[in-house]
Amino acid sequence: MENNGVKRMRPEEIKVCVLRIEGTNCEEETHRAFAAVGCSPEMVHLNQLTGHGAASARRSLEDYDALAFPGGFSAGDYVRAGAIFAARAKSALGKEIKDFVVAEKPVIGICNGFQILVELGLLPATDGISDVPTAALFTNDSGRFECRPTYLRNESRGKCIFTKKIGRGRTVMFPSAHAEGKLMSADRRFVDRLEDNDQVVFRYVSPDGRSAGYPWNPNGSASDIAGICNPAGNVLGLMPHPERALDAYTAPDWTRRHKKEGDGLAVFRSMVESLSP
Repeated sequence: MENNGVKRMRPEEIKVCVLRIEGTNCEEETHRAFAAVGCSPEMVHLNQLTGHGAASARRSLEDYDALAFPGGFSAGDYVRAGAIFAARAKSALGKEIKDFVVAEKPVIGICNGFQILVELGLLPATDGISDVPTAALFTNDSGRFECRPTYLRNESRGKCIFTKKIGRGRTVMFPSAHAEGKLMSADRRFVDRLEDNDQVVFRYVSPDGRSAGYPWNPNGSASDIAGICNPAGNVLGLMPHPERALDAYTAPDWTRRHKKEGDGLAVFRSMVESLSP
């Protein structure tokens, strides 16, 4: 069954490609997150999509219903974070990835994955998918790796498919762990254009839900932005890690919250809902 051109399917029918190369290190957690909401995820090395290796291990991107770029330090983050992964993917699979996005299949990039999506030109994509990056995730203002619980407020007005089950204005807690997460652009109207297009998905806030300064905004990102989507709402990039917040007991205040689930599950459930009948 299809709705607005998007194929509708049961959760177990949703095949998710969790794409990795050497240096990614969050593929296990990302795989677990999609499995936890009933999908059929598979960890796939980029070489499997580019025709390298044994024929039995080869895969085709078009056979998947969703794509995830997990966190880590792909290719050691040499040159700049995510640049090598993006360059390799673009040179071998540029058309396939673009077709995947244009078909409005869900794509999520978490932490290093967000950096990769920006390098690929898939985000912010305010004027369409770009051949060159139009934004950057720059070195944290502190000049060091920042790892801590971060509070995020859902700012999406309804466009992003990954926040359908998170009420607008609701605050969630996902941990952050990055050295290059400061979202920037040479476009002086960058934030305004994101706001106008309903592309701002998450903002860093303090525990009481107010505007964040350091350390609640761990990197100095413009307008406290922690995550954005593309104009169609099917591509999400965010620096904090929802896949590390699946269980309530991984939260620092789990003994006081009396919850069975972590806040991160809602991101993955939202994606499933967007594809399910």
